Amino acid sequence: MKISDHFTLEELSFSEAAVRLGLDNTSTPNVITNLGLVAAVMETIRTLLGDRPIVVHSGYRAPEVNEAVGGVATSAHCFGLACDFACPEFGTIYEVALAILKSDLAYDQLILEYGWVHVGLAQEGLLSRREALTKRSPWAAYESGIRA
Repeated sequence: MKISDHFTLEELSFSEAAVRLGLDNTSTPNVITNLGLVAAVMETIRTLLGDRPIVVHSGYRAPEVNEAVGGVATSAHCFGLACDFACPEFGTIYEVALAILKSDLAYDQLILEYGWVHVGLAQEGLLSRREALTKRSPWAAYESGIRA
């Protein structure tokens, strides 16, 4: 089901880990509403990146799926408020993260991770922190800012 011009509910809620581990990753109505917000932000990011295709690595994760992949319990992914992605036709993930950092996009967290860019939105009623971080590996600590 399309939830924006370029994004579907299926791609924003697909989990390779859920399939591999046999875990249910079904979106609730509230999560679907939040994924609509994420899709709108991803459309803005796509435009920012020259209308180039975006490859989604992860969107919604049910709590069990999130735990299985080592995510924190408070992850925006569990609320359908985050997307991990790349845009190879634009450039490296570092270049993608820098473009978003330099924009006026209202995000809660922007994280340059070790294979994708994470954009997380604030929960309803909370202000977007516009926090920018770098995480170089699954075992590394978060570093402040976007770093090459």
